[in-house]
Amino acid sequence: MSTPDTVVHLLRHGEVHNPEGVLYGRRDGFHLSGLGVQMAEQVAETIKNRDITHLRCSPLERAQETAAPLASARGLEIVTDERVIESTNKFEGEQFGQGRNALKKPANWRYLWNPFKPSWGEPYQQVAARMMAAVHEARETAAGHEAVIVSHQLPIWTTRLHVEKRSYLHDPRSRQCTLCSLTSLHFVGDQLTQVSYSEPAGDLIPAADKGATFSAGGAPEDKKP
Repeated sequence: MSTPDTVVHLLRHGEVHNPEGVLYGRRDGFHLSGLGVQMAEQVAETIKNRDITHLRCSPLERAQETAAPLASARGLEIVTDERVIESTNKFEGEQFGQGRNALKKPANWRYLWNPFKPSWGEPYQQVAARMMAAVHEARETAAGHEAVIVSHQLPIWTTRLHVEKRSYLHDPRSRQCTLCSLTSLHFVGDQLTQVSYSEPAGDLIPAADKGATFSAGGAPEDKKP
């Protein structure tokens, strides 16, 4: 395998303060919790000595707050990029916590007819296209070095499914994309040669949250696309 000359890391934001269990989507006003801030600081401390020369970020508060410690540690400007924002979702604003589940409402069932698209939100192909445009722009900007893009679970996971040529249809509980995890795309020139995954803040994630929401291993995983 050729040695990659550029790496683009997709960093998921840290834990969000959301005691009501709202699907916050693109809504304003959802900030990192105290633990989320600690996660962001731990990621920055872990990767601050890597050759990271470019940092771009979703415009949402939780992503900007996750990017801030790394920007400070590396002396980088945060480039805000609308293309790496959270996906749209018909259930935004609904509650999925505190014993409530919006999917049990008959009025919401009309959105569930096509999981391949999906019918309840932004089409997966559209998500992958906008994310990959941002990835390649970051790759070009950081050519010969490393870049970090701070985004959200679904856009990052959709990007991974795209580059690995896997079906977009999936169980959300199986996404390997924990809080403040890194999904790293390794390039030789403009060709993607490897995908790796790591969890710099994995030790801070409550066990109950991991088991309930994700299926994520603690060790890095490498795959060819």
